[in-house]
Amino acid sequence: MSIHRFKSGGLYEDKVGYCRAVVAGGFVHVAGTTAQGTDIPEDVVGQCRSALATIRSALTEAGSSMADVVRVTYMLPDRQEFEPCWPLLAEAFGDNPPAATMIECGLLDPKYRIEIEVTAVLR
Repeated sequence: MSIHRFKSGGLYEDKVGYCRAVVAGGFVHVAGTTAQGTDIPEDVVGQCRSALATIRSALTEAGSSMADVVRVTYMLPDRQEFEPCWPLLAEAFGDNPPAATMIECGLLDPKYRIEIEVTAVLR
């Protein structure tokens, strides 16, 4: 089985030792993704939008798309902030909603309001 790894240059990839996405066994596994860049939005909706853009890019580079996502996990330090993200998530997955789980938990840095991890079928 061939394995392909894709880095996005995220702040923690080298520090922690992971890749943004790994293609293996016919799937694309995208690591938990928070808002990226030098100007992190303070609000959960802005952070959700940023994380989804990074995920979309990783999937595209790996040969997949948001329409191919079969599993998603949302992690938030405050579950009350999840509902404002729902319209963005419904738009991102459209007519192809994946199986989903939301977990309330601490994230790596308190500035992060949401982290999203997906698994997609490789096309």
